[in-house]
Formats: sequence, C-alpha cells, structure tokens
Amino acid sequence: MKKYFRKLEEIWKLAVLLLLIALAFSYAMFQGGFVSWFLFYSFLPFAVYALGLAFYSFKDFKAERICTKQEYNAGEKFKASIVMERKFRFPLFYAIAEEQTGGSLARNADVKKAKVMLFPAFRRKLSFDYTIENLPRGEHILTGIRLKTGDPLGLIEKEKVVPCENRLLVYPAFEEIIYRPVAHHFDQGMTASKERVQRDSSMAIGVREYQPGDRYSWINWKATAKRNDFMTKEFEQRQSHDVSILMDCAPDQRFEVIVSFAASVIRAILRKGAQVGLLTVSTERKAFPIRGGEAQQRELLYHLAKITDESPVSFDKVLEAETFLAQQNHSIILITARLTKEFMDKAVFYNQRNGSVSIFLIKNENESPTKAETNLRSSAEARGIRLIILHSGRFSDAFLEVGRR
Repeated sequence: MKKYFRKLEEIWKLAVLLLLIALAFSYAMFQGGFVSWFLFYSFLPFAVYALGLAFYSFKDFKAERICTKQEYNAGEKFKASIVMERKFRFPLFYAIAEEQTGGSLARNADVKKAKVMLFPAFRRKLSFDYTIENLPRGEHILTGIRLKTGDPLGLIEKEKVVPCENRLLVYPAFEEIIYRPVAHHFDQGMTASKERVQRDSSMAIGVREYQPGDRYSWINWKATAKRNDFMTKEFEQRQSHDVSILMDCAPDQRFEVIVSFAASVIRAILRKGAQVGLLTVSTERKAFPIRGGEAQQRELLYHLAKITDESPVSFDKVLEAETFLAQQNHSIILITARLTKEFMDKAVFYNQRNGSVSIFLIKNENESPTKAETNLRSSAEARGIRLIILHSGRFSDAFLEVGRR
C-alpha cells in the first residue's frame, strides 16, 4: 500500500509540473511583453531539469559496503565505507544517502547518524564513511543504502533503496575470568583446583563414540576398525570437572549483563580444559551437550549472540522441568538476576542430589541486593549452595570465593 501511494504521489507531482509549464507558457502568450516572456524563460530551465529528473531512474545505481570484518564483540566500533556507482551521468543537484538496517540496530543512534548529503553533479562514483561506536549484541542485517534526490525548486523528488546486504554477527562482550573448578566427589569433601583440568586416563572402562574435544590418544583403534567409526576410550573418573550452565532468559533489564557473564564463564571453563554445556529457554528450549574444544565455544557463543530475553516461564519453572540434571555427575551453574523462594527450593533440590550447585546473582554496576535477596542468600549458604552476587564490570571476582573454600 505504501508503494502504491508513493507511485501515485510521483504521478501527481509530474502532473503539477506539466500544469505549471502550461500556465507559464499561456501567461507569456496572452500577456505578451518582456516581463512575461522573461518569467517563462527563467522558469523553463528548472522545469526541463525537473522533467528530466522525473524520468531518470535510480536502477543504474550499484552500491558496495566495505568493512574490515563481519564478526565483532558487543561494544566494539564498526567502521564502514559506502561506494556507489552509476552508468548514466545525469546531473544530480544533490543526493541524501542513508544506511538502511533492520532489527535492533535500526534503533541505534549512531546508525541514524549514518546519513550524509552529497553533491554528485555529473560524477559516476559517490562515497561516504560512517562509524557505529558501540555495536549491540545480536545478528544484524545491513540491507542497503537509501538515496533521495530532487530538483532545486522541490517540484520532483526521487527516492530508492539501493540493495547492498551485509550481515554482522556481534558476540556478547566478555571479561577475562580465572575459572576455579569445584571438585565435589573427593572423599575429603569439596575442594578447588587452580591447575588445568586433567582427566584420569589410567584405567579405561569402555568405549564410546568420538566427540569433538576428545584427544586423539584416547581413540581405541581396534574398536574404530571394527565399527568403521571413530571410538574413544571411556575412562573411570573419580571426579567430574564438567559444568552445566543454565541461564535465566526471562525479560529483565540486566539480561545483557547475564549474557555477557555466561559468555565469560564459558570461555574460562573451556580454557581451563574442562567441558561445558548450556541450557536456555527463551522463545524455544535449546540444550547443548557437555563438550570441550574450540568448536563448542564457537557454537555456544553464536547461540548467545542471538538469544533474547523472551522466556514465557520463570526460571524456577525451567528448573522444575529439567529434572534430568539431578542424575548428572557434574557441576551446575545457575545464572539469574532475580532470587525467589521458589527458585531457591529448586536449586536446593538439585544440590541435595548433585552436591555442586552454584548460583550467580547478576546486578548492575551500582545496584545493591534487596533485603529479601540477602535473606535468601544466607539461607542458601546454610543449605550448602554457593551464591555469589556479581556486578557488571567485576566478573573477575566470580570464582574468588570458590578459591577460598
């Protein structure tokens, strides 16, 4: 419908232009004299230019967006150069070029500033640069360049979006964290290790299918040859350094901080040599099995780059549905921005069966916990759950408390 009205407006303006030309000529013919013909001939160049512009097409314009890379971290600076070329040298008095985007990037103030006025005249190549200071997290699509021009008197205006698509993947911002795994299956109780995680490969108790992150030295070549598929040895493990992360995706103003912390923890765990899995419930439930390696990190960070806080249920309902975690032999990390009694009851349930549940309560930079949250924290620690309150920009303190235990 909008396109229809725009076409109708172009036809109307052309009709008005032709009417003005006819009126100016009629006035000169019937009035006669120097003044009337002077007015007609003074108006005629503007009218002829506007008439030529009315039939000029932007279809011969082609645009290219030049940027250094396609993947960024949230908060990084994005620089782009726009180069446009055309085949026909029709003189353009001016042209307004504007970047076109979709989604959340369209509301970015820096993108709205990516708008310049050019004076092409007879030039075939036009260009301009712009910068977005702080890229927001997500997958963004730059769809094209909107061009708008007109004649000096404003009688005719032309507008077109020149297609030029680029996709930007913006990963969550992260901070460097030193991860200290909590070993909860030693006879002596819970301890924290600062050394890189090493699997006990002294005794193999079976074989399983190869998974990304497994070492080549673990491959059982006899079983591989027999089954015609890579099989790795399954070792006896007295302790598990594997971690499952559950992230609260309910709508909250601190959601970006939650995502940033989750990304920071994932990177820290994988660098430590442990394996990590992730479970989120936003517009859909997404569960990533526990694995290690670069491929796992790329997959998890890609998911975190696109996730939104659109969970239809509260975090305690998510925990209530994921009862399989109670039978798993690994640590559980719960990341949320809200503490409720229902949530704490579910966390205690998992801790009684698993023995290693850690809760990270995320706050903004200068935000203090409420009295109810302080009481729930005391209750959680009395029941054997580690509850750490973290503020934005201070993620490096996340596992200091674990290291002191």
